[in-house]
Amino acid sequence: MPFIPHTEADIQAMLDAIGVDTIEDLFDEIPAELRTGKLTVVPSQRNEMAVSRFIKQKAAQDGTPLCFAGAGAYEHHIPAAIWQIVTRGEYYTAYTPYQAEVSQGTLQMIYEFQTMMAKLTGMEVSNASLYDGASALAEAALMAVRSNRKSKSRVILTPRSLNPAYREVLHNIVHNQDIHVVDVGYDPHTGTVTPEQLKAYENQDITAVVIPQPNYFGQFEDVHALTDWAHSQDALAIAVVNPTALAVLEAPGQWGQNGADICVGEGQPLGIPLSSGGPYFGFMTTRQKFIRQMPGRIVGQTTDVDGNIGYTLTFQAREQHIRRAKATSNICTNQGLMVSAATVYMALLGPQGLKNVALASMESARRLREKLLAIEGVEGVFSGPGFHEFVLRLNQPVAPVIKQLASEGMVGGVDISRTHPELGNALLLCATETKTEEDLDTFATALQNALKS
Repeated sequence: MPFIPHTEADIQAMLDAIGVDTIEDLFDEIPAELRTGKLTVVPSQRNEMAVSRFIKQKAAQDGTPLCFAGAGAYEHHIPAAIWQIVTRGEYYTAYTPYQAEVSQGTLQMIYEFQTMMAKLTGMEVSNASLYDGASALAEAALMAVRSNRKSKSRVILTPRSLNPAYREVLHNIVHNQDIHVVDVGYDPHTGTVTPEQLKAYENQDITAVVIPQPNYFGQFEDVHALTDWAHSQDALAIAVVNPTALAVLEAPGQWGQNGADICVGEGQPLGIPLSSGGPYFGFMTTRQKFIRQMPGRIVGQTTDVDGNIGYTLTFQAREQHIRRAKATSNICTNQGLMVSAATVYMALLGPQGLKNVALASMESARRLREKLLAIEGVEGVFSGPGFHEFVLRLNQPVAPVIKQLASEGMVGGVDISRTHPELGNALLLCATETKTEEDLDTFATALQNALKS
């Protein structure tokens, strides 16, 4: 559909109808000192050919850097078929599925997504998705407080080995609701939570324990021990997982003797390209007994009077459209387009394909770490198994090194010395199945040169 801007006459007619002289009058509540005035860096109007060239030149400035950063958003190969399918009109423009009689395609897509996520996480029920992984964790904490009625403390134990962005979002969303997010330390040798870190909280009133797998450092937590510890304290276990890793790891539903209670994570690795700020999507699965406390939408399969299969919204715990502030949750939508892409991605790759991606990523990270540890001025930080990320310590500040690598067309990892200063000059690196041996050698050489400069 072409975009046809309003003419000056159209604009004036609308202004006359509402009784103001200029468009600027509609924003008079904004203080003058906060207004930018004219957009001096935006060129004046040009024809289509000139605009296209201008945009291409700007886009080319970003280039296609060799990416070795992760920290919650990961570069994976996305088969061309996925977005060719998802951007077809019937998927791309599908409307929110309130009216089942005109939304069967959308409803079936969500139902298939829910089924895949429930199987992947080993849980009994999945919702239609949430905004992103971090806000999904915050919703899980709120859900845990509602579900664990034995606990009165509203305390959520959260390891410092969890992604710091998740920890910040969790705090921002729940701290004004009298929910207490308590940090738990990690073992300095393994980068994981051990029983020693939990001893201080034994026999206390704990509402829930957050268990990342893998954690922010790329390390594998002892999820069985952590889940059983949480349950021994009458706390719920909240799993925060990377969906790609679940292709080779035990599902949260099988953690410990009774499994995790709630599972959340970021769905971006499932066919969503890297993008500054998204959109991505969060997923949430849980046990059947907690379904009435689960936020968002749940789609179910049914049959009509003639026995034909149909799909419909079967549960909306949020009830935001009728209960407002009294609603279980005020999530207003699911990330439908991203969920569609993830569903096609999982269907196209299948269980073995997902496993191949996970194994190839682990092998790439292992080889990269091995190459980098051979460089003078680089040392490993943590021991023990991990997924496709790892932490190194440099003999100099990390930020200038990353800047030098960027000048050579590389995203050289994430400087985590700010969020985890106890680790010193710590660099978090990631390698997935997208990296060739040549890529790994190129980065190793570049890092070695950067440390010498």
